Amino acid sequence: MIKKTSKRLSTLVIIAMIVMITGCGNDTGSTNASKDPSHIQVVTSFYPIYYLTKEIGGEQVDVTNLIATGVEPHDWTPKSKDLITASNADLLLYHGAGLETWIENFKQGLESDSKVKVKEVSVGMTLIDTASEEADQDHESTTEEEHDHDHATENDHDSTADEGHTHSHTTDPHTWVSPKSALVLASNIKDSLIEVDAEHAAQYEVNYNAIVAKLTSIDKQYTDALSNLTKRTIVVSHQSFGYVARDYNLEQISIMGLSPNAEPRAQDILEIAKTVKANDVKYIFFEELVSDNLAKMLASEAKVDTMVLYSLEGLTTRQEKAGEDYISLMELNLQNLVQALQ
Repeated sequence: MIKKTSKRLSTLVIIAMIVMITGCGNDTGSTNASKDPSHIQVVTSFYPIYYLTKEIGGEQVDVTNLIATGVEPHDWTPKSKDLITASNADLLLYHGAGLETWIENFKQGLESDSKVKVKEVSVGMTLIDTASEEADQDHESTTEEEHDHDHATENDHDSTADEGHTHSHTTDPHTWVSPKSALVLASNIKDSLIEVDAEHAAQYEVNYNAIVAKLTSIDKQYTDALSNLTKRTIVVSHQSFGYVARDYNLEQISIMGLSPNAEPRAQDILEIAKTVKANDVKYIFFEELVSDNLAKMLASEAKVDTMVLYSLEGLTTRQEKAGEDYISLMELNLQNLVQALQ
């Protein structure tokens, strides 16, 4: 007993040291129902996974989401209580594909006696590799922002931090904006729940089939509504909608790269403004969790309007109070896309 207590205290000291190095960051979301000891405890990295896990897990699962309402996932870093929460869970679900640049350090910071299973839910998906010229263009503008993020963890595990950093340069992680990709996420989440709780596999299958029916319906709506439009070009502030563009035969032009905090050059704005006029684009899309300054700047230059296209990375406080969710925002995105492309 003494040895185990000492070991636990040592682990907490290590966690505290990691958190001191990574900085304060934003408050954690810790969005979960009241915990029931008979329920499976699941921790999710951000909102789309949280939503799908709640839907599939149903009454058998308590879900804690790490990132708070209104916080942009690219800006978030974990704190000590997040490590403790995850260590005490049965299952930790994260997206992968380079989104959670902190995940390798986080896994190594989990308590050594933790029984939590860690699962990447984008596994099996066909990911978008960003073109080499786009990666080169983005590199200069994102270096400072990503350096600031990586500096928080560079003293912990340099090799894993660099690995995540490099991966995020070459892969578009924003899979969840497309209903087709969401179907893959849902399947992986269902399988993960069954792996840790086979006793309730039948109920998870029922709940999974229900969310699949919703996503399949939305996929059909996207296909039907977008297939007959003559305009195919969307201009967005942040390069978040590559999977929607790929899956529904659209062209995405982004003001910024994969990083929402990147700053484009003045000549980039002018070139995009020319493209906007040449393609008769009527709206520049921006996201609620990211500043709309650049979108408004470009819209003013090109003499067009702006419109929201939801990245679905998380809810704002207003959306949460209004009862919006992942599915309803997907539907709103389709409405806005149709309006912009008419």
